[in-house]
Amino acid sequence: MSANVSPILIVGAGPTGLSLAIAVRQRGARVIVIDRQTQGANTSRAAVIHARTLQVLEQLGVTAKLLEEGIIVPKFRVRDRDRLLLDVDFGELPGRYPFTLMLPQDQTEAILRTRLLELGVEVQWATELESIAQEGDRFAAHLKSPDGNIDMHASWVVGCDGLHSKVREEAEIPFVGGTYRQEFVLADVNMDWPLARSEVDLFFAPQGLMVVAPLPHDRYRIVATASKPPEQPDMSFIQRLLDERGPPSESGRINDVIWSSRFHVHHRLAENVISGNIILCGDAAHVHSPAGGQGMNTGIQDAVSLADPLLHAMNGDRSQLLGWADARQKVARSVVRLTDRMTRLATLRSPAGCTVRNGILSTIGRISSARNAIARRIAGLDH
Repeated sequence: MSANVSPILIVGAGPTGLSLAIAVRQRGARVIVIDRQTQGANTSRAAVIHARTLQVLEQLGVTAKLLEEGIIVPKFRVRDRDRLLLDVDFGELPGRYPFTLMLPQDQTEAILRTRLLELGVEVQWATELESIAQEGDRFAAHLKSPDGNIDMHASWVVGCDGLHSKVREEAEIPFVGGTYRQEFVLADVNMDWPLARSEVDLFFAPQGLMVVAPLPHDRYRIVATASKPPEQPDMSFIQRLLDERGPPSESGRINDVIWSSRFHVHHRLAENVISGNIILCGDAAHVHSPAGGQGMNTGIQDAVSLADPLLHAMNGDRSQLLGWADARQKVARSVVRLTDRMTRLATLRSPAGCTVRNGILSTIGRISSARNAIARRIAGLDH
């Protein structure tokens, strides 16, 4: 690609932005990556990397390192306290990655940043997009950084800047949807836990849902609905969740809370993901419930699949880009529907509704083809 072509400006250095930057840089494009956060300010949010994403990330040369640092988890189980309702075995998936990989997002990002540095690109931290304006066939972008204001030109601007996307705002693209009533809490902990570290467990209980997943270094990730939780739930708060929702026959015991937070969950879709030479990727284009661990995976797949269509568009052929947009919006709608159903099922409160739900899941659990279909859907292998 000609050195005279203005660079691609990628706004947001999370997994989506980093993956896109690597993919287009490998193809010879000039790229600038900015993020309004200071380096290291990101906390560990997403932790699940599914089979399809591991396949996609092979192209970027990072899958082996992810596997080295993460923990392989081949099973996903749904329980009502002690009662096992559904056992999904990723071990029966086709391909090289018949499992889920658990690795905190900050570690995934560190691996991606290292790869991007190998390609000669360093993230510009604490640098915020203030405005973008079309000037002929390129953009004038006004940035704010610790060293002062920066004015630059870009051929394309890609918003990988999440739920509150400045790029989406500048493009005036509506973000349609709503917010779930429940609040969620998230905590990474050290604890004594009675169940195997080869499984992720989703628990149903009258008080709400809870997910317990193993992390590297003998840690665990806990995600749960909660009513008016504190901003940073402490050890006693997380312990109460375990006692109320985990297996009553042998409760887990929290030893230390490494990190915790609370958050609201949205379900929203951008009306379109392309506006002229502005593109939206990842959470800037779609956000949804964390059920099934789909968010980061969908964003990474958006990004890597965008690289070739974007470079074709830079050379004057937008047909592949429009096809990419249609395909990825179809995937996003499907993911939002899937995670919405999972969340609503998991947060049922009426005893009659819970009885029906548990009966249906138990029946599905006895049908091998149904279990395999669920595994493929969660792993991202059916699109």
